[in-house]
Order: sequence, then C-alpha cells, then structure tokens
Amino acid sequence: MTRESAEIGGPESTAGRWTSQRRALGAATVGSAVEAFDWTLYALLVPYFSGQLVAPGAKGTLVAYGGFAVGFVARPLGSMLLGRVGDRRGRRPAMLLSMSVVAAGSFALAALPTAGRIGTGSVVLLVLVRIVQGLALGGENATVAAYVTETAPPGRRMLYSGLSYGGVILGTALCYLVLAALLARFGPQGLREGGWRAGFAVGGMLGLAAVLVRRWAAESPQFLACAHAQPSHGDERDPCSWRAVRRNATAVFLMTAGLTSGYYLTVTYLPEYTRHTTGTADAPGLVAMIMPLLILLALMAATGALADRVGARPVFRIGLLLTALVTTPAYAAVGAQRLSPWIAATLVLACLSGPLATANVFFARLFPVRIRVVAMGLPLTLSIALFGGAFPLLAEALTDTGHIHLVPWAATATAALSLAATLLMREG
Repeated sequence: MTRESAEIGGPESTAGRWTSQRRALGAATVGSAVEAFDWTLYALLVPYFSGQLVAPGAKGTLVAYGGFAVGFVARPLGSMLLGRVGDRRGRRPAMLLSMSVVAAGSFALAALPTAGRIGTGSVVLLVLVRIVQGLALGGENATVAAYVTETAPPGRRMLYSGLSYGGVILGTALCYLVLAALLARFGPQGLREGGWRAGFAVGGMLGLAAVLVRRWAAESPQFLACAHAQPSHGDERDPCSWRAVRRNATAVFLMTAGLTSGYYLTVTYLPEYTRHTTGTADAPGLVAMIMPLLILLALMAATGALADRVGARPVFRIGLLLTALVTTPAYAAVGAQRLSPWIAATLVLACLSGPLATANVFFARLFPVRIRVVAMGLPLTLSIALFGGAFPLLAEALTDTGHIHLVPWAATATAALSLAATLLMREG
C-alpha cells in the first residue's frame, strides 16, 4: 500500500468518508478546547485561589504559578507514556485516556481542601493533581496532531490543522468568558473566598463532554494500515529509528519555543502584565480578550487554507518573523498606555496565526507513522514545558525583581530562535 493510499484510508464511500472525517476533526478539536480551557483557567485563577490553597500575598502567587509550571514539566514523561499508547494501541484510545484523566483532575482541583484546613497538604495535593494532569496531556498534542494528519482529506490537511488547533482558541476564549462570568457573579473577593472552585468544576464537565465526543470517532485508517505492517529491527537506516529522526526532533523542539512563549505571554500573562505596568485590569479586560481570540480563530482557518496552496514552510516562517518584530513594541506600547491590551493581543496573535494553524500537521509529517506520536510529542512537550509552562513563572520573577520590561523581549528572542530552527528540519 502506498503512503498516499494509506493516508486516504482505502476504499470507502464519499459520504462515509466525509462523516468519518468530520467526526475525527470534532474529536481532535474538542480535546484541544478542553486542554486550553484547563491550562489557561489555572493560570488566570492563580491570583484568586493561591491565598486559600497556598498562602496570601506575592509568595503564594509565585508558588501557585510553580504549580502551573510543574504540570508542564510532567508533560514530557506523559508524552512517552501516553505516546506509546498512541503509537502501539491507537490514536483513539490515547485520546480517550487523556481526556478522562484531565476531567477527573479538574473535578479534584474544584474539591481541594484549603491550607487553613490541612496546612501544607493543600499545596502537595495541588502539585500532585497538576502532575497527573500534565502526564495525561503529555501525549495529547502529538496524538491529536498525528490523528488529524492521518484522517484529514488530502489537499486540506493544513486547513484541518488550523481548525483542530482552533479548539485551543475556542477553549481559551471560553475560559475568559467563564472567568468574566465568575467575577460578575462573585466579585474579586468572592472569587478569592471559594468562587474559583466553580471554574474548575466547569472544566471537569467540559472534559466529560470531550470523552463522549471522542467515543464516536473512528481510529486512524493510516495507523491501522501501519499496525499490520512488519516492522524492521536493528537497522540504523530504518526511517523509524531515533537516529533517523533526531534532527527533526531537535527542529520541533526549537520551532515550538517561539509559538508557546508568544502564545502564553498573550493569553495567560497579559492581564497580570497590564496590571503591573498600568495598574488596571479585571472583568472588562477579560471580556475584551475574547475578540482577539476570535480574530485569531478566523485567521488560522485562512492561513491553514493558504498553506495548503503555497506550502506550510513559508507560512510558518513569515508568521514567526512578524512575531519577532511586533511583540516587544506592542507590549511596550501597552506599558506606556499608548495601546490598549486587547489591540496588542490582536496584533501578536495575528502574527502567530500562521505558525499555530500549520504546526500540528507540519510537525507530525516530519516523522514516520509508527513512531509519530512519541517522536513528535517528546520534543514538543519539552519545549512547551521550558518555554511555555514556565513563562508565567519567569514573567512574575522578572516583575518581582523590577525587570518587567524584559518579559516581551523573552518572547521575541524565542520567536527569532524558532525562525532560525526552520533551517534545521528535513522534510521527507
């Protein structure tokens, strides 16, 4: 069987194939939405729950941001564990497993006892839950990327890539909407006194909904075809050996850095950045952030369709170049109160739209089907942990030492690094 025929999935009616492709896209997108909601909500709720679960004041906030980072640190190990499930048992079982654990973790966060009741045990439980969720989500990105790559129709893979990653944008927008609603319902003080639990409960319910949607999705035909093929062993020229893929794995690690730093700076730390530099924030700013995310969603669909015509590489590179040029001036203008935060967010996210739209399929197609999830997932999650998960922690540390002006420069530097890394990869 040729590679292209395997990707198409063999004989099947047009109507049946279309239904299967839509279910696959829905299964990928809903999981991305839940992942984004869970991770973004945690970062945005840190200033509200840290006083109850950790300690009041800046020290408690910093420790709680450490819980955000440690969840990302667990992701590389999760990419190995869950990635092996995805590569050996199938993409669908891995996606079902990850969402089930994430949903359970969200409900656990909603029910955590406070430090006033069990002392430092609340911090231990918080970190443990974040580690478990990080393990579960470790293989999520790469498994979804492999699944979309293998189920999307030829000629529309980058469009499907953008649409599936659009779940991240929808989840983030929903997160801002939910937090704004919580602030309207409880007020900032009420949110600090326990209203934050409702947010995590919503995340748990979304996770259960994602599990139900994924149960209706079919396994990747390309994976099924590969699973019945006879693997080769012990040959260094084998395209599935780590020696053969290490160059592209390094490229994925470096190319992810600029995407994740710029994205997390904008969607998770911007409210805090605005508060530190201008002294303003909260509900109106949260609602205003929804518009940049919706604009990003539309641009990702457009740039994904463009990449199907002109290729992913130029779209990816131009987006990173624009991100490196725009991020620092935009954030400097916010700090000087010459530009509203939501306009700055729109500019930065618009620059990132091309790379974000194409990354899923662009990265996945650099690796053979048999080891695709692990080979892509390990460098991806390592990079996300180092450059994304730790970004709010780094930003808060820079702020505490009086160097908040360096925060956007860090995102600019990683965008430039990712642009340079595109010269390293080799497409088959």
